[in-house]
Amino acid sequence: MAAVFQNPITINGNAYFASDFHLGVPNPDESRWRECQIVKWLDSIKNDCTHLFLLGDIFDYWFEYKDVVPRGYYLLLAQLHELQAKGIVIYYFTGNHDMWVQDYFTKEIGAHVFRQQQAFVINGKRCMVGHGDGLGPKDSGYKFIKAVFAFRPNQKLYGCLHPRHSFAIARFFSRKSRAMTSIEEEKYLGDDKEMLVQYCKGIVQNEQIDYFIYGHRHLIIEKDVEGKATYFNIGDWIRHFSYLTFKNNGEIRIEIWPTNN
Repeated sequence: MAAVFQNPITINGNAYFASDFHLGVPNPDESRWRECQIVKWLDSIKNDCTHLFLLGDIFDYWFEYKDVVPRGYYLLLAQLHELQAKGIVIYYFTGNHDMWVQDYFTKEIGAHVFRQQQAFVINGKRCMVGHGDGLGPKDSGYKFIKAVFAFRPNQKLYGCLHPRHSFAIARFFSRKSRAMTSIEEEKYLGDDKEMLVQYCKGIVQNEQIDYFIYGHRHLIIEKDVEGKATYFNIGDWIRHFSYLTFKNNGEIRIEIWPTNN
């Protein structure tokens, strides 16, 4: 297996990580309230943050036509533009719900977009950063579906649909997916069943990694990996309103945004 820690990006400063906002669900009012909380959080960190990592599923659905992007989310997009204008570097990792991000965030906000996990050296520590979906030894069905969706000719075919129809189809399947998600999947399944834990354990057998930083599981997890690394899952902004900070003094921890602010 090829090494994963290749071509690292080296940064120093105060890095903030968040993921799984899933803006757009479950309804416009609750999504708007959640968006307002996210914007308040971003505004609160703008004088301290040097690098902002958005680790995927920021939107429950995102598809870019050449001349059309999803309606709404102005508050978040305007806040991200303001942060970038202040000199904060923004890294956007696509997730399984927003894998069809194209160049909108690069051109309009100046974000660096990644479609798979990326190696970083952050404040001297070797880190693997990404959304986290599709990693691990199992879930071959999901990996196949993701490959089908990521196949560019399929994206072009889907783009032939009128936005009104393509967005309706996406919302239907998003609701269906949530209805099929069991309560068990919202709990920690144990080291032997958590695919990201198994993935991290496999990597540290052959490579030196200090931190694995992922989203996707919607759980707050800080897990020692064979005494060689730490795996963080940074939770979500549906139930936990959680984020991870990695300060330039080496302090790294998961924090909770108080939604009564």
